[in-house]
Amino acid sequence: MSIDVTAAVARADRTDFAVEPLTLQEPRADEILVRFTAVGLCHTDLEVLAGRLPTPRPVGAGHEGVGVVEAVGSAVTGLAPGDKVVASLDSCGSCRSCLAGQPAYCPQHGALNFAAQRSDGTVGLTDAAGRPVHDHFFGQSSFANWGLAHQRGLVRVDADLDDTILAPLGCGVVTGAGAVWNALRVQPGSTVAVFGAGAVGLSAIMAAKAAGAAQIIAVDMHAERLALAAELGATDGIDASSADSVREILSLTSGEGVDYSVECTGRPEVMASSVEALAALGTAGILGVAGLDADVRANAFELLKGRTVIGSVMGHQAPGVLIPRILDLYRRGQFPLERLVRTYPLTNINAAVADSRAGKTVKAVLTHTH
Repeated sequence: MSIDVTAAVARADRTDFAVEPLTLQEPRADEILVRFTAVGLCHTDLEVLAGRLPTPRPVGAGHEGVGVVEAVGSAVTGLAPGDKVVASLDSCGSCRSCLAGQPAYCPQHGALNFAAQRSDGTVGLTDAAGRPVHDHFFGQSSFANWGLAHQRGLVRVDADLDDTILAPLGCGVVTGAGAVWNALRVQPGSTVAVFGAGAVGLSAIMAAKAAGAAQIIAVDMHAERLALAAELGATDGIDASSADSVREILSLTSGEGVDYSVECTGRPEVMASSVEALAALGTAGILGVAGLDADVRANAFELLKGRTVIGSVMGHQAPGVLIPRILDLYRRGQFPLERLVRTYPLTNINAAVADSRAGKTVKAVLTHTH
């Protein structure tokens, strides 16, 4: 059995996504067939499109999927057809990091999430000419209305929740919120600066507010995003297109700097600023995805003030724990995910990319048809 799917494919000979018909294999014993209904567009997908990450092309990208389980392989337990699921990262499930509840730091993270193939090197997709197309990107390849996933990467959620609200939870939202709660461990009454007010940064702002931070400074180059940041919990905003962000942060904190900074842009110069803006004993969380050869620069003498620099991906916690925590706050009106989302049909993915790059859209969510 095979399934006809529509997918957005990143190809090496194109600078945009190609929306095309593909054929998907039936699930193997350890795989789950998911009927994807929506998927978030993430910066990491754009890095794959540009060929800046170690993901082979052509590839069906997409790693913020939400959908319904349609079929399960014979070795799958715990999930059944009809379950609504959020798809997140894949992991081995048996290493020290996985067993400690930190699957994002699994030694097989690169192979399982960026290689875009099964562990035996095969793929589940073919194009109209019968040529293989890489899939299993982050264990899902959800820029398609159907996909193959693994149980380790799926989180069951309540059926009544809006799919377009759920989609960003697979990566962007958990990355920002989880870094604040789990990597930085932001304390009540503290000061926080967030560099980049996209979906990751705005999620960090909402999480910092929920954690009781007294001052939350948003830094971005788009006035609309700074305005939204203020509505979601930022106490101050800095327009980085016209101001020295570090100087402004020092001014807003009586010259001391912030207790915590969250870098969400993936730009090395902004990473340096996030460290420079710290107070003594402050901690900078680096969340942005930069090129494989990018460096973070910091003044060695300033580090002697007890500053810490920590990297964090995928929320620094198992998605199966973190996603329900965020949804609990969402249901209580304390994490308004709907404020981030703008929807596009999958066929308009390139318009969504353009709007996201221009800062017109915070979190583009692509909807699928069946």
